[in-house]
Amino acid sequence: MEKLIVKNGIDVIEKYSHLFKGKRLGLVSCPTGVNKSLRSTIDILNENFNLTALYSPEHGIRGNLQAGASVDTYIDEATGITVFSLYGKNKKPSPEILKDIDVLVLDLQDVGSRYYTFLYTMAYCMESCAENHKSFVVLDRPNVIGGKCVEGNILDVEFKSFVGMYPIPSRYGLTIGELAIFMNKEFNINCDLEVVKLEGWNREAYYDDTDLLWVNPSPNIPTVNTAVLYNGTCLFEGTNISEGRGTTRPFETIGAPWLDAYKLSDIMNSKGLEGVLFRPMYFEPTFSKHKGELCRGVQIHITDKKKVKAIEVGIHLLYEVVDMDREKFQWLPPFKEGSHHFIDFLSGSDEVRNRKYEAEGFIEKWRKESEEFKKLKENYHIY
Repeated sequence: MEKLIVKNGIDVIEKYSHLFKGKRLGLVSCPTGVNKSLRSTIDILNENFNLTALYSPEHGIRGNLQAGASVDTYIDEATGITVFSLYGKNKKPSPEILKDIDVLVLDLQDVGSRYYTFLYTMAYCMESCAENHKSFVVLDRPNVIGGKCVEGNILDVEFKSFVGMYPIPSRYGLTIGELAIFMNKEFNINCDLEVVKLEGWNREAYYDDTDLLWVNPSPNIPTVNTAVLYNGTCLFEGTNISEGRGTTRPFETIGAPWLDAYKLSDIMNSKGLEGVLFRPMYFEPTFSKHKGELCRGVQIHITDKKKVKAIEVGIHLLYEVVDMDREKFQWLPPFKEGSHHFIDFLSGSDEVRNRKYEAEGFIEKWRKESEEFKKLKENYHIY
């Protein structure tokens, strides 16, 4: 199949120069903020316009931090521009750190998943721009897992967090620019928003259907296949089971020292889930859960990424792992007293932890919720 010739927002920025000329610009970005020649959006804006501030999401503006590591204010060595943290204590830009800009620009590659913190960094930025009378511009990028499929439940706002702030499904099928328009209207943010549109992309296209070079959106999303499975296997982050961090196949590899790799693989393959096969897997994470311990589990191999229903894979696999050894399996406890469990934040309710349904029951319920969202989100398609 011939690859689509796609231009990201940063690649067509000269057509939108009226949004930036004569303005003091701030930029929210990370290593994916590059043009087709892999030139940094930071450098492009700094050379062509008046870039006065940088803002760092999770993992740092240059991608030098692992998941969950706090970001502090610092000076970017390459430009001498101050980088303000948007991850840690202050996730929402304060009036103080916006005072020297007129326009806040965002160039982040998301992965099409509700769990991804970049979405809520964007939402907080939009809120601050609305409150402080700043313009907000999104340099759009493709949804790496396509713009058609929608999967999963709608988050219950009682369980809102930085891995899910709004009532949207796990897989929402919008570009980050489309999602900005959606959130601005549906959640009454009402900021002065512009989206610099993609050229050449269509909703059927996954990232590797395009001619764009892959840059890891974050340290543990190394491939398109990882992103495809992430919406399902990220649920394991709320458990004491390794989701493959510390291996070369995070979110494609699931396991723990006490599991029976062959039995789990056979059970999962017997379900006939579309687009995937399971292989018994032994691995030793170099960091994160079970660091330095031999883990037994499965690697999920994708045979057809456009048929994979990651949410179905995730919930089936989760409950099979629970049932293998209920004494050793644990949901991670709340981070602070009186808070919800992390799995509740990820899954958008306490129903998965309390096993309100079996896997097929959840799949049926969630399918109805995602179908309703699919109709709503079509009002916000710009491609």
